[in-house]
Amino acid sequence: MSLTQIVWSPRQIILKNDGEICSNTKELLNSNLFSSIVHNFVEELREKDSPFLDVLRDVEQEPNGSDVLPAPGANSERSIISLLRALGQLPLDQAVRLVPEAAPLLKKPKLLNEFVEELYNYWRRFDRFLVCYSEIGGRRLDSRPYRTFNDTIGLLTDLVRAAYRDIQENITGDHPRIYRQVAAGAQVGLIAAPKKWPCPGGCYEVLRHIPFIRQVLIDPPLIIDPPMNKRTGQFKKVAENPLDDIKLESDEWLCYPAQVGPVIVFVYFHRQFMGLGCSLANLFELASDEQIARGPDAIYLFGAPPEAMRRFGELPTVFYEDGNASQLVAAVPCEDKYGYFGYLKKMILTLHNIYVMKKLKRMPFHGAMTRICLKSGAEANIVIIGDTATGKSETLEAFRVLGEDQIRLLRIIADDMGSLEVDEDGRLRGYGTEIGAFVRLDDLSPGYAFGQIDRAIIMSPQKVNARVVIPVTTLDEVLHGYRVDYLLYANNYEEVDELHPVVERFVDLNEAMRVFREGTAMAKGTTTATGLVHSYFANIFGPPQYRELHEELASRHFEAAFSSQVFVGQIRTRLGIPGYETEGPEVVARAMLQLITSRKDNNV
Repeated sequence: MSLTQIVWSPRQIILKNDGEICSNTKELLNSNLFSSIVHNFVEELREKDSPFLDVLRDVEQEPNGSDVLPAPGANSERSIISLLRALGQLPLDQAVRLVPEAAPLLKKPKLLNEFVEELYNYWRRFDRFLVCYSEIGGRRLDSRPYRTFNDTIGLLTDLVRAAYRDIQENITGDHPRIYRQVAAGAQVGLIAAPKKWPCPGGCYEVLRHIPFIRQVLIDPPLIIDPPMNKRTGQFKKVAENPLDDIKLESDEWLCYPAQVGPVIVFVYFHRQFMGLGCSLANLFELASDEQIARGPDAIYLFGAPPEAMRRFGELPTVFYEDGNASQLVAAVPCEDKYGYFGYLKKMILTLHNIYVMKKLKRMPFHGAMTRICLKSGAEANIVIIGDTATGKSETLEAFRVLGEDQIRLLRIIADDMGSLEVDEDGRLRGYGTEIGAFVRLDDLSPGYAFGQIDRAIIMSPQKVNARVVIPVTTLDEVLHGYRVDYLLYANNYEEVDELHPVVERFVDLNEAMRVFREGTAMAKGTTTATGLVHSYFANIFGPPQYRELHEELASRHFEAAFSSQVFVGQIRTRLGIPGYETEGPEVVARAMLQLITSRKDNNV
């Protein structure tokens, strides 16, 4: 097997190669990878004092049959590896002739078979990644990526399964009646290549030789369990560049060049966060070679050396505006407490928001946008603004579920973050950022969640705030720029009554601005905040740090909304009230479908 490096951590295995892999099970079992797996498995057995250590003790018995059972050591480990390699080709009785010290196991085939099963489960317990480095020795793997993935990911999966089955059948002398095609190879494959880009030099020089991800293969459903399942605090604007005086080992990093709406963000992530970094593939489109060559609009270092980040205080989740290099730069330390996808996604969106405010004069929004076309002929482009877990995505999901008989087309433009601009006619247009959604598993309808599981990346399914990352739209839809018909605030904390309708229209511009500005919401456990909270325009990701600029943009955009007859109001999703997690968004969706139909009938 042509592996240049095997990187182990408590949760993951990273295999690095140059695009070639072993051609048969014999080569696989004779590889350094196999020896490494068995060695680490035996070390775990020793730590647990597992009963499966008896397999190793048996091969350490003296040939004369001594009953003395020493602690299993290096010799027994080598013998077991040799036996398993022989079992890949031969029945047990013939294999022990090649490894005579394993003869006692002839009387314990059940124990040996269980040992192999545990070894197989041990390997599959890890998140497994294969990184194929292109342009090594002049080979361009990214020019024919599908063939590369077939020759690596697909082949490795087949060989691991085949080796496991051959060994078990040679131990038991029997064939299984039921075969389960579990994910046995690498779950994610990457093709990475060096690319030239206009690196400014200076402190940015540490990034120059980090390879870019050019293709990604995911074998879903991918289930990972990051160290954390919540995000805390805000991202701080700082006065010095996080890249100053920082040292990086290029072979420990990869760059995911993300297209975030109109913004290109070079996301550099440390291999400790490999699962989270690869999950970006379900959320943001990869930038093209041409976009890389033009350089980034922002840079994000996810997993910076902790010692270099201590200067920024106890919560060093920071960003910096480098005027000299015309660059936004952000960084988060390489520590388990930041090992949550929210730190990755939200910082990227923060950089997007700052860029569109300063460069494009757009107003960023924290919310969802959808385009709905009803069979009746009515159409509407709806923007729902609100804090985390206020019912934005859940309302869109309710539209899909409830509107099957009424809706001809439902397109998601933005799932979590987007931007508004005032076009040359004085009308609002909305844009998205992501091609995917990062949503609470509990807040999706079961039918939809299971229907999309073959495309999903699932995070911490056994914990509170379990999440799923799934593709929901296309880059064309994100970038199109649809005119806005409804601009709504997601109110998740108020009950519905005669004075507080499900859908309420604001008739006063100042009142509308007040509600959106206060950003009141009931925290729902997706961050460490609790109770009733307030956030400026429900968007802590950029606007508060540039409040003066945002106020100017918000006034301009809300004035345009009122003057062009956009329906500006609020919806009461009640998502923060126990018992309304599903019913609340469904009631909103029904009311909105009726409103869209009635506005068409009244030619509004």
